[in-house]
Amino acid sequence: MRNGLIFDLGMHKGEDTEYYLRKGFTVVAVEANPKLAADVAYRLASYLKSGQLKILNKAISEKDGPITFYDCETASIWGTIEKTWADRNIRLGAKIKEINVEGIRFAHLLEDYGSPHYMKIDIEGADLLCLRTLLERNERPKFISIESSKMSFDDVITEFALFEQLGYRKFKIIPQHLIGSQKLPNPPREGTYVEHDFAIGCSGAFGLELPGKWLSPEQAIKRYRWIHRLYRLTGDSGALTSVKIVRSSLNKGRLQPNSLVGMAVRKIVKPVFRRLGLVTGWYDTHAMYTG
Repeated sequence: MRNGLIFDLGMHKGEDTEYYLRKGFTVVAVEANPKLAADVAYRLASYLKSGQLKILNKAISEKDGPITFYDCETASIWGTIEKTWADRNIRLGAKIKEINVEGIRFAHLLEDYGSPHYMKIDIEGADLLCLRTLLERNERPKFISIESSKMSFDDVITEFALFEQLGYRKFKIIPQHLIGSQKLPNPPREGTYVEHDFAIGCSGAFGLELPGKWLSPEQAIKRYRWIHRLYRLTGDSGALTSVKIVRSSLNKGRLQPNSLVGMAVRKIVKPVFRRLGLVTGWYDTHAMYTG
C-alpha cells in the first residue's frame, strides 16, 4: 500500500481531488466526462506538471475499450455507464446525452499505481465493481468510501457483505447533505493541515479525520435501517415530501382538494422536518481495513 496515494474515482469537478492535493497527497483521479476532465486539468495544471496529479479521462467498467456513457446535462454528477441509472434519471426529469468514452478495468489502476492509502469511489452505479476487483488482490487500501444505496436496503446489505469479505469491519456513516458542517482537526490526522470548507457534492474528510465514532458492521447496518425508513417518508420520492400540487384544466387552474394537502406538505411539513434533521439526503459509507 502506498501511504501517500489517493484514488479519486469519480473526480467530477475536482473538488475532492484539489483538497487531497492541498493536503500533500499524490492523486490518481478518474473521470469519464471529457469536459469535466479537461476543466479540472486546466485548473490544476501545476499539479499535473509536478506529477502529484494524474487524471485518467476514462470510465471504470468491466472491460477495456469504447463504452457508452450517459452524460447528464442537467446534473453532471449523475453521469453514468449504467443504462438503468440513466433511465431513472430521465424519469426524474434529467436530460441525458449518450457519448462514447474509453472504458478501463479497475484492475489496471491497481497494477499501474499500486494500492492507495484511501480510495474514494463515487461512480454512479459502478462502486461495487471496484470492491469486487479487490477480492482478486492481496493488498487493501487502508480506507475506502462509497456512496451508499438510497433506493434499496438489500443493496446496503450487499455492500456490507462485500466490505466484510474484504476485511473491512469498522465503519462511519457520513450524511453528505450536511457536509458543509464538517470541521477538520488541527493538528491533522491525515497529511498536512489545510483550512477548507466543503461544498455540497464533495466527499469531505476521510480516514482518521472523519467525525464520529467507528461502528461495527452490525451497528452500521442498524443505522442504515433507520435511515432507509426515514428516507421512504422524507427522501427525494418520500411519501410526505413528494406530494405535488395538482392543477386541472377542467377547473380553470383552481386547486383541487388533494392539492391543498400537497401545498401543506411542501410549505409546512417539509420545512419543519428539515429543521428537526429528519429530511434525509444521501450518505457515504467509510470503511477502515482491519484485516
